[in-house]
Amino acid sequence: MSTRTAPPAAAPKVELRGVRKSFGTTEVLRGVDLDVAHGEVAVVLGPSGSGKSTLLRTINHLEKVDGGSVSVDGVLVGYRRSGNRLYELREREILRQRTAIGFVFQNFHLFPHLTVLENITEAPVSALGRPRRAAEEAARKLLARVGLADKAEAYPRQLSGGQQQRVAIARALALEPGLLLFDEPTSALDPELVGEVLDVIRDLAAAGTTMIVVTHEIGFAREVADTVVFMDEGRIVERGTPAEVLDNPAHERTRAFLSKVL
Repeated sequence: MSTRTAPPAAAPKVELRGVRKSFGTTEVLRGVDLDVAHGEVAVVLGPSGSGKSTLLRTINHLEKVDGGSVSVDGVLVGYRRSGNRLYELREREILRQRTAIGFVFQNFHLFPHLTVLENITEAPVSALGRPRRAAEEAARKLLARVGLADKAEAYPRQLSGGQQQRVAIARALALEPGLLLFDEPTSALDPELVGEVLDVIRDLAAAGTTMIVVTHEIGFAREVADTVVFMDEGRIVERGTPAEVLDNPAHERTRAFLSKVL
């Protein structure tokens, strides 16, 4: 369990209110409410199909919500409010919002034709207008931070899965986001490579980075999470500290899930 000091009471970093999302006739999110504080690490657990990844994708508007709202730092994501109605923002405004919300996918999503250094510098240069030399200097520092200082000129195909995922984390950090979202960051990795990615996430947690992590790594959740959220059938069934949710779950559905994975 995390031993970091809890952040002072303040308005949440992330607020979800009554978030609903359907794909066709299948309701994937069924009125989700969730707050994540500044500096908090929230780990989301649940069976496949419970809505975890969709929930994550609504936070940076990769998926439009059908109902409810998502706010980061008190600002609606993807929409503006006029009276009692919400209007979707223009794509340029949405992209600007996303620069403050880093997203690390389970399958890396690196550009295969760009070097590692170019993968990391592309967004700061194109999205934030930073000088390329400054972006490259910052990228090299990030590569050192994730243990890949010697891989700047390599291409993704020359890296292991664990190395590619660490590059993806460095790429997300290059925009200096206030929030990091991780969607099953180790699920595409061979077991022996999982630890090197989790080590980077542990370091980010120790530095006070606000993170929401969808994962099946129960041991990692126990060690790093401030809050564990258990989802099932599009709803948050239970949330609390790792000790509360993992060691003494209140809900039968949580107990049944944990009995299969612990």
